[in-house]
Amino acid sequence: MAAVARRPVRGEAVAVRAARAVRRIVSGSAAREVAALTRTAEVLQQPVTTGRQIAVTSIRGGAGKTTVTALLGTTYAHYRQDPVLLVEADPALGSLPLRLGAEALRWTTADLADIAVPQMSLLDVTGYLVQLPDNAWLLPGSQGRIGAMVDTVTYERVMVALRRYFGVTVVDCETLPAEVARVALSAAQARVIAAPATLDGVTSTYSVLQWLRALPAHVIEGTVVALSVTTPRPGIDIDAAAERLASAGARVHVLPYDRHLAAGGPLRTELLARPARLAAARLAAEVFELSQKRR
Repeated sequence: MAAVARRPVRGEAVAVRAARAVRRIVSGSAAREVAALTRTAEVLQQPVTTGRQIAVTSIRGGAGKTTVTALLGTTYAHYRQDPVLLVEADPALGSLPLRLGAEALRWTTADLADIAVPQMSLLDVTGYLVQLPDNAWLLPGSQGRIGAMVDTVTYERVMVALRRYFGVTVVDCETLPAEVARVALSAAQARVIAAPATLDGVTSTYSVLQWLRALPAHVIEGTVVALSVTTPRPGIDIDAAAERLASAGARVHVLPYDRHLAAGGPLRTELLARPARLAAARLAAEVFELSQKRR
């Protein structure tokens, strides 16, 4: 498929980046931005006593779920010293390996469920994973072709076996209301629901949040909505949409439009526009902080 892809583009055009830089200098916001980023980094670098598991799901396909997973995983890997794991629990032909630029896939979630044993060392475990930059690792859900479904027993066995090896694990779940997604949401220390910044996306996600409110209180309290703007001119009022979703009890973070993310190819963080990169870091920090509150 390499012949299909175009050359990766930067998140913003040169003129937009230049104008933004001038505004930051004139307004004096650069120092405040650096201070805010320093505080965000301090949160992301907090130690953990047991591995944190973060589940990412959505109400339907095309909501930006895999993109959010990739952003979170690469952000944690950039800031943290301990190993970070990204797990694809989307059963057939998930796109997380593509988003992360993985070139070769050998072992899958279902395979590792039958292999992992308590006596294994981190070196043994990583031999079955795909290595990514910055001490991050990927466990794909398939080998690029439709295969066996990932059931709840397989998922739970893998997550229990791998938790002690990684400081943070980010799981790209199947969409709700599928069974594995529900199990992942309940077992994780923090949850992210990816929602596209469209009228139907916001409406559907609001309904999911109402359903989560009927569950034990820690579920909605540990949930963050990642509202992704996928076009330069969205057809809804983003601030009003975020406020509506927040009224259901979840935290809401807006991921601004970014040309590089919208292209859908391998994620290269150096090509992200500054607003998208900062928004991803703030999202990752809040999700991680929420995960620390749940044992």
